[in-house]
Amino acid sequence: MKKNLTTVMFRGTKAQEEQLNAVIEELRDVPGALMPILQKAQEIYGYLPIEVQKMIALKLGISSEEVYGVSTFYSQFSLNPKGEIAIAVCLGTACYVKGSGDILDRICEVLGMKSGSTSPDGKYSIEATRCIGACGLAPVLTINNEVYGRLTKADVDGILAKYK
Repeated sequence: MKKNLTTVMFRGTKAQEEQLNAVIEELRDVPGALMPILQKAQEIYGYLPIEVQKMIALKLGISSEEVYGVSTFYSQFSLNPKGEIAIAVCLGTACYVKGSGDILDRICEVLGMKSGSTSPDGKYSIEATRCIGACGLAPVLTINNEVYGRLTKADVDGILAKYK
């Protein structure tokens, strides 16, 4: 699944950079260090902006392309900051066959955004996810980790109205 990059100004702090540097120093010589470093970096920043990926590559002596490749390959990593209202629509098999693609399309239409993006004001983020393990409630979406299940496209407007 292709991930879309949103143009958001990077606002990392000196304290975050120091935390990241400490993590890199601690793990740099551990075989397979890139994955745990990326996981910790995402914990520190909330996502993996390109600036952070470049810092990691430089400190580990590897290419930015390698870091980017790992960051985009694994679905656990996000290249975009999460919005204040983080919306995730499950596109796992059970959800998809029951219409979650239409639900995602409606959310994007209502908010005027694309999947995989964050609104410029940081209020909303929308992402398509793989199975979240609530197949019995398919189709499912989460908003700030609150689960909404057995949805139809018609339910979207009412759900989003709660978060306007």
